[in-house]
Amino acid sequence: MADISHFFTPVDFDALVDSELNPLQLGNVISIYKQDTDFPEIENQHIAIIGVNESRNSVNNAGCETAANATRKYLYKLYSGEFNAKIVDLGDINPGHSKDDTYFALRTTVDALIRKNVIPIIIGGSQDLTYPQFLGYKDLEQTINIVSIDSMFDIGNPEEEISNHSYLGKIILHQPNYLFNFSNVGYQTYLVDPLSLKMMERLFFDVYRLGQIRDKIEESEPIIRQADMITFDITAIKNSDAPANPNASPNGFYSEEACQMMRYAGMSDKLSSIGFYELNPDYDLGGKTAHLLAQMIWCFLDGYYNRKNDFPSRSNPDYLRFHVVLEDKYDINFYKSKKSDRWWMEIPYPPHKDLKFERHTLIPCSSKDYDMAMNSEIPDRWWQTYQKLS
Repeated sequence: MADISHFFTPVDFDALVDSELNPLQLGNVISIYKQDTDFPEIENQHIAIIGVNESRNSVNNAGCETAANATRKYLYKLYSGEFNAKIVDLGDINPGHSKDDTYFALRTTVDALIRKNVIPIIIGGSQDLTYPQFLGYKDLEQTINIVSIDSMFDIGNPEEEISNHSYLGKIILHQPNYLFNFSNVGYQTYLVDPLSLKMMERLFFDVYRLGQIRDKIEESEPIIRQADMITFDITAIKNSDAPANPNASPNGFYSEEACQMMRYAGMSDKLSSIGFYELNPDYDLGGKTAHLLAQMIWCFLDGYYNRKNDFPSRSNPDYLRFHVVLEDKYDINFYKSKKSDRWWMEIPYPPHKDLKFERHTLIPCSSKDYDMAMNSEIPDRWWQTYQKLS
């Protein structure tokens, strides 16, 4: 494994914590890379917090590179909850000589941590850092799913220099292509180019309007459960709840909904990295957004320590199996966990396809998808995955 310690600078703990902490507050529970201490051991840890102080590719959001320490001030004061936390804070990746140097450091770090079964929680920085987060999976020899919680798609013009508004185009066109599926949660139609929406449809990607998700926030759970990595743009949250961005919209998710989705993310047995981007302390009001992000991370941790090790197989007695035939043409097997009441559905795997897509043939769903199938309707997410595999 690559030695990642030289990428990091320690946390100035005394500058962030102005009073003595209780032994159960996260500042005492997390193993923190502080000044005048050795770089922490990663072996046998569950989660690693990483600050990335980079915003040179941001559009209209200079200053977001200071978000990590603004968030730590609140995160360290939260109580650990009823979980035996094995968490490290590795400190910060500072801007390299060039932006590519920062990208290389983050990519190498993500790769190294995932190989150790340690989940990186990345606090950016601008959202173009999603690209090196994605590159961290390049050498892991599997195709992956990305979920973006964002009010826009950020496709941009792939021929132009990467920015926080164009990183997705770089990911889609990356060769070799190891992106299987992209899902956007919470886009706002008036902020999205109609041509981008048509591109998403052509690529069989899943996109969900803000109103769709807010109407029933639990429907975001199977979408999030499908992700290998999540990128969260803080502007997906409404301005009144998260003002720390000059591009924040009056509409968006409420803070409680953002926390609920992060608990879903933590509970997902598949998720192996998550990044939070675009929080700019220069625009925050009394630390409101940084405090919210700290609570979102806490909810992720709480979800992680309530994972169920849930993944169905055809013969496992812990899962109920339901077989539905549609139009005398499509057979859909549904699986329901007795432990968590979560649902999956099976996509027929074409024999001519190579094995690299086989991990995508059991996809998360909800009871609503089963109800649709029972009413002779093909669930949208089943059909889109079927199209991709055919």
